[in-house]
Amino acid sequence: MTRVSATFLPPIGLDRRSQIPMYRQLYDWFRKAIIEGQMRPGQRVPSTRGLASELTISRIPVLQAYEQLLAEGYFETFVGAGTCVAGSIPDDTLNLSAARRAPQETAHKPGARGISRRGDGFMGTPEQPWLNVSGAFRVSLPALDQFPIGIWSKLVARHSRRPPRGIMGYGDAMGYLPFREAIAEYLGASRGVRCEPSQILVTTGSQLALQLSAQVLLDPDDRLWMEEPGYPGARQAFMTAGAQLLPAPVDHEGMDVAEIIRRDRGARAVYVTPSHQYPLGATMSAPRRMLLLNWARRAGAWIVEDDYDSEYRFGSRPIAALQGLDSDARVLYIGTFSKVMFPALRLGYMVVPKDLAPAFSAARDAADLFSSTLYQAVMTDFIREGHFARHIRRMRMLYMERRVVLARAIQTQMGEWLEVIGAEAGMHLTALLPPGMDDVALSRQAVQNGVSAMPLSSCYSRPPARGGLILGYGGANRHQIHNGVRKLRMIMPGTRTH
Repeated sequence: MTRVSATFLPPIGLDRRSQIPMYRQLYDWFRKAIIEGQMRPGQRVPSTRGLASELTISRIPVLQAYEQLLAEGYFETFVGAGTCVAGSIPDDTLNLSAARRAPQETAHKPGARGISRRGDGFMGTPEQPWLNVSGAFRVSLPALDQFPIGIWSKLVARHSRRPPRGIMGYGDAMGYLPFREAIAEYLGASRGVRCEPSQILVTTGSQLALQLSAQVLLDPDDRLWMEEPGYPGARQAFMTAGAQLLPAPVDHEGMDVAEIIRRDRGARAVYVTPSHQYPLGATMSAPRRMLLLNWARRAGAWIVEDDYDSEYRFGSRPIAALQGLDSDARVLYIGTFSKVMFPALRLGYMVVPKDLAPAFSAARDAADLFSSTLYQAVMTDFIREGHFARHIRRMRMLYMERRVVLARAIQTQMGEWLEVIGAEAGMHLTALLPPGMDDVALSRQAVQNGVSAMPLSSCYSRPPARGGLILGYGGANRHQIHNGVRKLRMIMPGTRTH
């Protein structure tokens, strides 16, 4: 049996004024910790002398408690290893443990344990097994094997060797100022965003930016237009805030703004991905961009612009951000480093109108104070020393090649089932299935074959007329792409499955 260190023994609470003998309190504590799983089979327990010293009590009650636990089968002794939690505990203990767990079986029923309606909504969130598979074709996963880890490690070491107090202490809720200055310079030069460092709010990825936008901009029951289909993470963030989501149709020119105006419902805000519509891949046309900005100005509404992967556009320069065209400070711009760097970095940002900066700063502080200042400082150097621009250029070429490989593989091997749509940009493509084919069932089958294929229907608020698969190619090399397409073909109706 594996021995487990006793280093992380849960804290033992003793009541010295209780009429219950000290040895009995110790016995009850250990027995309860074992039954409830706080202590694992094989875990070492302190020596009687060591525990007595730690608790500042006599060794005698510790000896008595250990003897009782040994006699009842909760403890075992091993030569050279001391005393450990038994590998198997008494049957009556197992029955008691099961009985105690039984009431929790109702926890997933709405309201069963007195949680909020918001909590009930999270309980009902459907499982997404396709997000637990890495490689082909995990959406939003970059080419981690191509990341310049050597350069990054040197920069981390530079800031870690003798970090100043400003990096080790509490940071500004808005973010590390040199980092915000670097972001503002980058956005102005590459995305046409007009902003000052004081408008930059550093976040823990784009998801936090969406949640902050929902909290600051919307009251419960406020209406918000959202692309249909659209990004599920945004839908979750705005629904959590209690907003009423209004589905806005999407076509080859992006969100249909004229339809929003025609169906005017007094919306407070709109969420949009104009540079590379998620998930269909369309780019919002210039006339629709101006129409959306004019509508927001007249309606006094906010525009939340999610620019999640605009760096990767093939065949033309990246499309300028909607925020740069805004003359009425109605656009809140969201970006992330998760896709251009690596997801575990957990750094994103948003550009907020100047008059909203205090509210967003306070909301950020209430959420989790600030993002890691160390990594903000490292990322500042990564940008200013030119590594970031070089990395983006390399990845743009790599992803363009991988998209071509995937699109050709689909055309040659699965042309009768899949129709690739969307602009040539980003780190994923969407392929439509024939009408009537269940994309969720196919996605679950793909997971069983080691392939991540996100169902298009998961991006809709209601069942779509036609399903599809969202296939990420950023983190899949040529071999993985061909192998993944082959596995997808095997699960299609009318093909062999062995």
